[in-house]
Amino acid sequence: MKLRQAILQLQAQPFSLIVLDIMMDDGNGLEVLRYLRGHRPETLVIALSARREVEDRIDALGLGADDYMTKPFSPMELLARIQAHLRRRHPETSNRPNVIQLNKLVLDIDNYVLHNDGLQHGLTPVECHLLQVFMLNPDRVLTKGEIYKQVWQHENYDANNLSVFISRIRKILESAPGSQSNLHTIRGIGYRLSGDGR
Repeated sequence: MKLRQAILQLQAQPFSLIVLDIMMDDGNGLEVLRYLRGHRPETLVIALSARREVEDRIDALGLGADDYMTKPFSPMELLARIQAHLRRRHPETSNRPNVIQLNKLVLDIDNYVLHNDGLQHGLTPVECHLLQVFMLNPDRVLTKGEIYKQVWQHENYDANNLSVFISRIRKILESAPGSQSNLHTIRGIGYRLSGDGR
């Protein structure tokens, strides 16, 4: 599909999830991703690319892709990731809180917004779910595999994807004046969000 054609289709109707090939016939799929995040931020995006460099992964995830897969890949793995993202978007149980507060952090899950000491941040679905997992488990060390399974809801653990998102979450937590990230790396294990804000 061509770049202009893709954007016209996105303007015409909403989609729950899009599998986006970064290499398009007449342009860069990242332009489609920029359009989505500017106009349809709730749409889940799985980016596909033949490029394996970490910088390319950072570019796509940094622009708001919810997942990133490199070619060649198993069609069954892609299907599993699609199903996992859609399950997370439409959970069977509705007993989770819609707003979570931890010190100066207030996470509005329904609207994908984090309030941090007066500042408001729009979040991608994955960023929102990551913060939800951490804020519901303050001071608890969460392993990388455990985080990945809770957020992406599949077994194909991707350390590079996770590290990019952790870096993005830290920048958001550090954005308030005078604040510093209280999301700590536990070497060789995973991460811990400090409940006391330090």
